[in-house]
Order: sequence, then structure tokens, then C-alpha cells
Amino acid sequence: MSAAFTTRVLTVSSGSRERVVDLTRDCEAFLAEAAAGRDGLLNVFVPHATAGVAVIETGAGSDDDLLAVLHTLLPADDRWQHRHGSPGHGRDHVLPAIVPPHATLPVIDGRLELGTWQSVCLVDTNTDNPERRVRLSFLG
Repeated sequence: MSAAFTTRVLTVSSGSRERVVDLTRDCEAFLAEAAAGRDGLLNVFVPHATAGVAVIETGAGSDDDLLAVLHTLLPADDRWQHRHGSPGHGRDHVLPAIVPPHATLPVIDGRLELGTWQSVCLVDTNTDNPERRVRLSFLG
């Protein structure tokens, strides 16, 4: 694989409840190796039909607020045409249209260029799938 492009797959246990999982440290650890002080782009991709990636503040309630908004926009009830899985699971398949399954972020001098309160997060409302894969790719 070219030194200009490096990729790694993380396995993330999101558990059996809706969660916003902070991936920032995993991204930073990956970049410490892959970027080696170079500028470039980090792409974070979740290859799942029922999860997304968000850049959001965590720890001050914004992550819980995001889940609350998603509950309002996408209630877990029987209105959904997609009906397999737990009740309301069809909404999980709509989630990636609102919280996309990817984010591309700048890397400067090998470090993720985030704002003071920003974190890179997996957003997972699908309680039927407790384990997720997240692909990190650096293009320098």
C-alpha cells in the first residue's frame, strides 16, 4: 500500500443501547502512525446501513441531545415500511440520511484539525447490532 494512503478498520462495541461513541482518540492514534507529521485528509467511514458519523461536542450533554433529537425525528414505532428487527428498527435505516456514514477531516502536521470542543463520533441507534466496524483512511 502506498505511503500516501493508509487505512485501518476499528471494531467498536456500541452495546445494546443507543449510543454516541467518541472515536477521537482512535483517530489520533491512527494518525500518529499513518500521517507521521504530514498534512492530508482523514476519512472516517461506517460500512453499516444503520449508523452514522458525527463531529459533535461530547461530555457536556450534546451527545444525549443528539440522541433525543433523533428520537423526535425518527421515533421507534411501527410507522416504518422497513419492519425486520426490533420494533421501530426501520428508523435505524433512515438514520444515515440524517447522520451520514462518513466524515472527511483535515490533518495538519499529522494532527487532526478539530475545533476546541469537537469530537469524531459513531452514532448508533440500532440496538440489534452491538458491534460496528469503522474504517479510518488517511490520504497524505
